[in-house]
Amino acid sequence: MDKPLKTPPPYPIASVDHALRAATILQMEGGVTVSQIAERLGVARSTAHRLLAMLVYRDFAVQDEDRHYRAGPVLELAAHSQSLVSRLRTAALPHLQRIVGLVDETANLIVRTGDTARFIASVECRQALRVGSREGMVFPAHRTTAGLLLLAELPDEQLEEVYAPERYRDRPGDRPDLSALRTELRRLRRNGFAVNRERSERGLVAVGVTVRDRDSTALAGLSVSMPGVRYDPHDLQSLVSTLNAAAHALEEDLVERR
Repeated sequence: MDKPLKTPPPYPIASVDHALRAATILQMEGGVTVSQIAERLGVARSTAHRLLAMLVYRDFAVQDEDRHYRAGPVLELAAHSQSLVSRLRTAALPHLQRIVGLVDETANLIVRTGDTARFIASVECRQALRVGSREGMVFPAHRTTAGLLLLAELPDEQLEEVYAPERYRDRPGDRPDLSALRTELRRLRRNGFAVNRERSERGLVAVGVTVRDRDSTALAGLSVSMPGVRYDPHDLQSLVSTLNAAAHALEEDLVERR
């Protein structure tokens, strides 16, 4: 049976349509300039520039040094199984809420795609001074707790592929020192948890553990984030224990949901 034709919505929003079309062009065709997007969408160059700037802000696009725009981390997430991401998020939310109830800090679930870590679920605590929801945001993997834990699962050859120099030809300053990173990842593998002190954001401390499949494959990272002024190293083991208990419970739920 043929697919029915799509029916345009009765009240289309041109700016949204333009942004979605621009994102599709970036994902399907690669590098484009502001002028090319303006021509393809039939809009003024200034309008195209504003659209692309917003896509960059929301990590749907990145701008190279040659001023070309390319697909950003959010669009690259398509390589990650969407069904898995959806299943993870649905199963994790009750556990994130339970963590927040126990420690009164913001809880997050994060997956890795290439050299980036994406927050796919976030539950805020109720304290006046708190870390806000990071859901949907993308950070360099080596600058987040969960990203580091998931990188620690990779063999050396895969780690070298993720951080191959040619991938950073246009942004060499973003490539981490692999020797130092390997040393850190070995320590994380021994510890079984990670602590991020202002690596991703100033004034923020996060503690994270790994969520695994039943075959022990790392699926995601579970973390709590808090203002640095409230972090007490004496509470670290208690936080790790709470996170590990939640991770194990989530792993059991994922098995049951298969």
